[in-house]
Amino acid sequence: MQLQVLNSEAADIDIIFGFYDMAIAYQKKVFNKHWQGFGREMVQAEIDENRQYKILVDGVVACVFAVTFNDPLIWGVRDQDAIYIHRIVTHPEFRGYAFVKEIIKWAKDYAMKKGLKFIRMDTWADNKKLLEYYTGCGFDYVGLVTMDRTNGLPKHYEGISLSLFEIAL
Repeated sequence: MQLQVLNSEAADIDIIFGFYDMAIAYQKKVFNKHWQGFGREMVQAEIDENRQYKILVDGVVACVFAVTFNDPLIWGVRDQDAIYIHRIVTHPEFRGYAFVKEIIKWAKDYAMKKGLKFIRMDTWADNKKLLEYYTGCGFDYVGLVTMDRTNGLPKHYEGISLSLFEIAL
């Protein structure tokens, strides 16, 4: 099996949105909250800025994720020296491949090259299954934040509480 983490390209945008649609359908089945869609402009900007990624398994897109380097609305005064991972979606045919651990390996290498001190992510505060999964992957739970201001964030962030996770490098 050959696994590659590559930047997504403009031609991948429909694949990315297909993954988001699959994720939303799955979230509706297993949890009481779900993503409420994303703007194509936002995803296109991530692609243009080399912040949207895909994981290929033997040449097939198996997972997508995005990163950012600033997340002030979520992380507040701690928003510094980090790579923030968002919207990890695994194709159902590739569940069980531990892509979060692969993303962590990739992010550690990326962060070290860029002089960053943390890998960070967030999820809904009441999603116990994901909270346990992320800590099992090596993230430390570092707190809870309730979203007051969400300008510029996707709609599903409005009025929610998030659990925050980080790996210190």
